[in-house]
Amino acid sequence: MTENTAAIPADAVAARLVDRAPPKWQPYLRLMRLDRPIGTWLLYWPCVFGLALGAAAESRPFGTLKDIALVALMGIGSVVMRGAGCAFNDIVDRDFDASVARTRGRPIPSGAVSVKQAIVFTIALCLIGLVILLLLRNWTAIILGASSLLLVAAYPFMKRITWWPQAWLGLTFNWGAIVGFAAETGTIDSAALMLYAGLICWTLGYDTIYAHQDKDDDALIGVKSTARLFAERSKDWIFGFYIAAFTLVLAAGFTEHIGSIYVILMLIAGGHLMWQVRQLDIDDSAKCLKLFRANRDTGALIAAALILSTWIG
Repeated sequence: MTENTAAIPADAVAARLVDRAPPKWQPYLRLMRLDRPIGTWLLYWPCVFGLALGAAAESRPFGTLKDIALVALMGIGSVVMRGAGCAFNDIVDRDFDASVARTRGRPIPSGAVSVKQAIVFTIALCLIGLVILLLLRNWTAIILGASSLLLVAAYPFMKRITWWPQAWLGLTFNWGAIVGFAAETGTIDSAALMLYAGLICWTLGYDTIYAHQDKDDDALIGVKSTARLFAERSKDWIFGFYIAAFTLVLAAGFTEHIGSIYVILMLIAGGHLMWQVRQLDIDDSAKCLKLFRANRDTGALIAAALILSTWIG
């Protein structure tokens, strides 16, 4: 096995961008998880939701030049800050990762990137993220965006102190919904907070599914998760989280007076969530990973519901 192959995590997706990059770059691109784009999508979609809901709050269709610029900035920011968060997480979790079959091939535990190199790389990504934040030119959004670093910094330690690290991930990964709404409107209202709460429930569902891949290794090394906490009751809990997510995201749209077409479009997204629950087998790691990745499509359906509803009314 070559060094590059050994450095590829077991659940990685083949990515031509990473595989065709110069060999010296590849470990850093994998440290950013560019070979595993699902996390970037799950960080990005809440930003789009917040932007679209912000347009609805201003009673206008989503799609102005400002909206397009913000979508682009949020997209770049999601790639960069997801990379920074993953790098920091790997620095903190390097000993845990070395003990888990699925993660021991990551750049730090495999030796492809040193801890010092990872720290410098993380700082560089954070500085790029700061530049992107400043380009929003909205101090409410900039301050909110910068404050997310507190959530990011605390996340790797949550699995050591609470059975609910997935809840903290929800707080962290969906912060972009708040930032996106503020970037559009310059403020935060009850609809934005309902959207945020609903997305936290969404994350609790999909990340519990994801955590079932590692539950045996986690039990051996003492890592806590909702997958271990809920155990055989996980399917019921995930169903409950998805119902709460659907209800709160729907209510957020109603609060901003989005038209009835929103209900029809959201029912499609809700059906996709219920499909995940029906298909779930918590003892089938491959299926858990497939269903976790399917939430990229859930996000696309919610984004379509919000954006199209601002057009149709």
